[in-house]
Amino acid sequence: MTTDIQSLLGDKAEYLLGFNSPKIPKERLHLPGPDFVDRIFAQSDRNNRVLGNLQRMYNHGRLGGTGYLSILPVDQGIEHSGGASFAKNPDYFDPEKIIELAIEGGCNAVASTFGVLGIMSRKYAHKIPFIVKINHNELLTYPNNFEQILFGTVEQAYDMGAAAVGATIYFGSEDSHRELIEIAEAFALAHQLGMATILWCYLRNPAFKKDKDYHVSADLTGQANHLGVTLEADIIKQKLPENNGGYLALNTGDSSYGKHDKRIYSELTSDHPIDLCRYQVANNYMGRIGLINSGGASGANDFGDAAATAVINKRAGGMGLISGRKAFQRPMAEGVKLLNTIQDVYLDKSITVA
Repeated sequence: MTTDIQSLLGDKAEYLLGFNSPKIPKERLHLPGPDFVDRIFAQSDRNNRVLGNLQRMYNHGRLGGTGYLSILPVDQGIEHSGGASFAKNPDYFDPEKIIELAIEGGCNAVASTFGVLGIMSRKYAHKIPFIVKINHNELLTYPNNFEQILFGTVEQAYDMGAAAVGATIYFGSEDSHRELIEIAEAFALAHQLGMATILWCYLRNPAFKKDKDYHVSADLTGQANHLGVTLEADIIKQKLPENNGGYLALNTGDSSYGKHDKRIYSELTSDHPIDLCRYQVANNYMGRIGLINSGGASGANDFGDAAATAVINKRAGGMGLISGRKAFQRPMAEGVKLLNTIQDVYLDKSITVA
């Protein structure tokens, strides 16, 4: 193992790298690898053009040929507002800088808006796989609400040469039924046209915040993932779980929410972060659909946090990371270094699946 990764993990190194007793054994999983498209998707209903675009993403960048993915997502100008996202580094108001960072950072693909990718498509669509994020929370309605709204059509993404489309569903929100139907139809069309599909399976409901923030509980995010793969998403993006017991917290007193089995918490998970993430992988058809975890907001220890998230995802059986703010909210050279740090975890053969 590279000493850089160990030093970045600090006092978490042994806790994360030495874990070897997962509740769900790795032998039950379908793990990432160079043959993932042949092994998993070639027997599915995805057409040859979808297989080609999936393979293109898996073969691109520093992780090309490993079966792992490192994706740069920059839709924060909408989801978190342009000023709040780019004040730290105004260069990234310019769409070309976003694509340059993904290329220089050795990413498998760049995920962004119709506007960002469309304005640069003729120059870059053949140089790095484009993932067009087709819906967003526009975040200008007052008061702010939780609705994902289409910003364009699947045909537009196809016309600009995109390899894939991405979308968010806010599971648990009042708007989730509309979003689910809308994105199911969009993903079906994307597959017909030969593009892969990536679903941001996020939770949004004020009731999910109690003694803890159960928007990041393993049981609820795992079920969101399971809904996502049911929509035939080819890749699931999910936040790294930070706790568990969302169903238990929401089923108290006279309240009744969803369905759960107490064996989720005793036989399928423990409180170890790799076990919590593995439950997310299990809900992705035991890994047949790849799990990429989000990198999260930028903070005081971005390199250490990014390395830890990558180690947890990889050792849980996940497929990679999709990290944006930690990379673009700093000078490009540092952003490239951060993306490379994430990729180094997946390239390091001594960091194995638990």
